[in-house]
Amino acid sequence: MISFVLRRFLSAVPTIFIVVTISFFLMRFAPGGPFDLERPLSPQTMANINATFHLNDPLWLQYVHYVINAVRGDFGPSFVYKDSTVSQLISQALPYSVELGGIALSLALIGGVIIGTIAALNQNSLFDFVLMAFATVGVTVPNFVVGPVLTLIFALMLYWLPAGGWGDGSAYYLALPITVLALPQVAIIARLTRGSMIEALHTDHIRTAKAYGLPSRVVVVTHALRGALLPVVSYLAPAAAALLTGSAVVESIFTIPGIGRYFVIGALNRDYPLVMATVVLVAVFVILFNLLVDIAYGLLDPRVRHD
Repeated sequence: MISFVLRRFLSAVPTIFIVVTISFFLMRFAPGGPFDLERPLSPQTMANINATFHLNDPLWLQYVHYVINAVRGDFGPSFVYKDSTVSQLISQALPYSVELGGIALSLALIGGVIIGTIAALNQNSLFDFVLMAFATVGVTVPNFVVGPVLTLIFALMLYWLPAGGWGDGSAYYLALPITVLALPQVAIIARLTRGSMIEALHTDHIRTAKAYGLPSRVVVVTHALRGALLPVVSYLAPAAAALLTGSAVVESIFTIPGIGRYFVIGALNRDYPLVMATVVLVAVFVILFNLLVDIAYGLLDPRVRHD
């Protein structure tokens, strides 16, 4: 297991390098620049700004400097937030995104597995069709529609919840953003669980367990659910990375000071260092959670071995 983890970490280095390289040059080749304003600055001012941020250096030299500094943990100054470095912004925003995404992911996992299991145990019944219909709606309706609708109902019409902001971080302030984040994940996990649970319930070892007279609860929870969770675990890697590093749409709608909101602001204002740091952070999270998923696979399925 230790050698497997070490190999995965070593293979992560070129992966991150490729992500950084592609992202760096794509942003530089995109039309416009970080200081292209409606009222252009004077040539002397632009020359001073370009010299300060090394934007007048050859592109390959900018890339080399960025990679060297990034390896040291220095992602440079922000072009938008003049008094802050990108590292400071990320360190301030990450706890908000992690807390918000962590709660949403936990609720989605618990709710999705329960709903999917109940639907599988009542396959082709009216109850199953109703649950899967709601799951389909949850998958198809995007966050930028659900968020404003829930805000309109619960904040502006009923006055039960605030329309946005972090506040004191209590459930009163976070109920709406967590709900909007969790709903599509609940739907996806429920559909995955239902399909894999139906397949698991028709396997030979489950029929054998039933023939031995084991209680239905033991058969479902101890034997069937273990194998049915494998597709869910596979899906959790990208889902966890996306949620824990901030949802750009949800954090923008509810003005949450997380990674996703900074990413939107950085992209709109061509803040190269801020966008690059966000991309690197997402890549690291994806690689880390893929590793955790591979380890969890070995625990859930004895046939999987990591030599």
